[in-house]
Amino acid sequence: MEEVCLNTEPLFDESDEVEGNTYVADEHDLESLNVQTKNSSPPTVGLEFDSFDEVYNFYNIYAKEQGFGIRVSNSWFRSKKKERYRAKLSCSSAGFKKKSEANNPRPETRTGCPAMIVIRMVESKRWRIVEVELQHNHQLSLDSKRFYKSHKKMILEAGKSQPILEPETEVHTIKLYRTTGMDVDCNDYSNFEENPDTNLDSFKYLELRDGDANAIYNYFCRMKLTDPNFFYLFDIDDDGHLKNVFWADSRSRIACNYFHDTVTIDTTCLANKYEIPLISFVGVNHHGHSVLLGCGFVGHESVDYFVWIFKAWLKCMLGRPPHVVITDQCKPLQIAVAQVLPHARHCYSLQYIMQRVPEKLGGLQGYEAIRRQLYNAVYASLKIVEFETSWADMTKCHGLGDNKWLQTLYKDRHLWVPVYLKETFFIGLIPTKENEGLTAFFDGYVHKHTSFKEFLDKYDLARHRKHLKEAMADLESGKANFELKTRCNFEVQLSKVYTKDIFKMFQSEVEGMYYCFNTRLVNVNGSIITYIVKERVEVEGNEKGVISFEVLYETTELDIRCICSLFSYKGYLCRHALNVLNYNGVEEIPSRYILQRWKKDFKQQFNQFDVCGNIDRYNPLYWHTYLFNNALPVLEVGAQSQERYMIALKELEQLLGKFDVEDSIGNPSQI
Repeated sequence: MEEVCLNTEPLFDESDEVEGNTYVADEHDLESLNVQTKNSSPPTVGLEFDSFDEVYNFYNIYAKEQGFGIRVSNSWFRSKKKERYRAKLSCSSAGFKKKSEANNPRPETRTGCPAMIVIRMVESKRWRIVEVELQHNHQLSLDSKRFYKSHKKMILEAGKSQPILEPETEVHTIKLYRTTGMDVDCNDYSNFEENPDTNLDSFKYLELRDGDANAIYNYFCRMKLTDPNFFYLFDIDDDGHLKNVFWADSRSRIACNYFHDTVTIDTTCLANKYEIPLISFVGVNHHGHSVLLGCGFVGHESVDYFVWIFKAWLKCMLGRPPHVVITDQCKPLQIAVAQVLPHARHCYSLQYIMQRVPEKLGGLQGYEAIRRQLYNAVYASLKIVEFETSWADMTKCHGLGDNKWLQTLYKDRHLWVPVYLKETFFIGLIPTKENEGLTAFFDGYVHKHTSFKEFLDKYDLARHRKHLKEAMADLESGKANFELKTRCNFEVQLSKVYTKDIFKMFQSEVEGMYYCFNTRLVNVNGSIITYIVKERVEVEGNEKGVISFEVLYETTELDIRCICSLFSYKGYLCRHALNVLNYNGVEEIPSRYILQRWKKDFKQQFNQFDVCGNIDRYNPLYWHTYLFNNALPVLEVGAQSQERYMIALKELEQLLGKFDVEDSIGNPSQI
């Protein structure tokens, strides 16, 4: 361990008590300084600064606004380098002065005030607040703040160089201090490449209106206090302009570990030019519901900005990339995904593309016929050659060969057309028929003119309702015996393991087996047998048609694949594959086709750190997440009956008592 020594020498002066016979700033100086210190935010654990002077000034500004002075009460130095690495900034009333032997000693002005912050230098050479005490044991006085020595230096410096006042505008930019998460890795890619022709107007920032800056910063500080594993990053340039913001609450961070396999990056607010440039990372939970994995505000739709957001998200989820990423048709997004997530399968959102059909093609003559042919090519094609033929017929019949939008879609067809994506695992994030798709996570909470302040309130409401919905779905899946609609053993088998919503979707496939007929063997190649299964389907209106589906069945490994690829798209077997298994006398679905992520006890069995061997086990995030995972079974089982609930409640109360934590569970009789 490196030898250290303690130095109690203050930055300015040891005796920073109030004095009445020193420099008094004039009204202009104080007015100028008040502009700088208006609405200063309180210090919180985790805030980071680029230098010791920066954190000192931050605390000094806060102290002036509150009505007290500060001093450096302790400093720790490395003896070899004479480099300060830790310090304690205290209220000027901290401690007590030594007794003086003078004839007329000055009266004692200190009160032993406990208010202080402790800061230390971290590996990135920045200073981090590691301990905070905001409460004072004496009266604070705004009238006497001009007499504190820590403030006099600030006033003198402010008087030396008065800023040029500019007209107040409705839209402005702010400077926010970096947080714990902003280490060297994040800061390196937050800047543009230098260009001699670049000027200030070419930079893009978040357009924050009056009150938005404080609303964002205060919200994050409040969340950090109430949710220790709340994660947020600010992307700030050298001039203090806020470019990007990313955050994720602890539930989103935990959900990332469970449901990060396939992720949709929702940029609807950016594409539709909403007032808030919101970007959301959304996955699918074990009930098939959308689950938030983090979100942010993007100051500009460019590669650099998206790269920053993606890296911030990866850092938040401990560097575990998704297998599949779905975005809209945005070239900067595509480039950013390729840079940050090079091993992920990047696809375009089919749902978003089909929603734009009326906008892009609605004015064309014969639009309804065009739309029907387009939908038929996209959703009904079982083979690539079928799609190519249908697309060619559509463009030729309606003279659409020069349509730029359709040309772009066709060029990128391997990124969005289902028939090209059969080997990609989507777990329900790709629609397989018209009017199908996942509802956006913030659908109904955000509109075109939602402000930053309004969204932060709605964010809390949205996440609360989504978490409640998931908790209720967990409860229903755990306690109920699902209603069976057939005598098929496949239905009985999965009713015992799947969550309620996933089981209902699978149940529709079991019922659909009765629309399948004439299961016929057409080819044998060693252990691989090819079957044709015919299904009666509704073509248009009440008309019925018949479609033939090719199913490959490998007899030794019980491997089965259908040309419809429902298992890849949705994560459970289709009616055609079930028919072939039944035809071969297989009574239970092979385990490889029963996904763990759809099981009702998935979260209890999941060990999220199995694939993250380099995690710091002394990190509070690890403690929180590990305890949360192990507490989940108690929550799930404890909510299944009144008796179990009372047992769990009693044990929790006893456990909190051992930690000397005030009972905040509530009275059971009132619930």
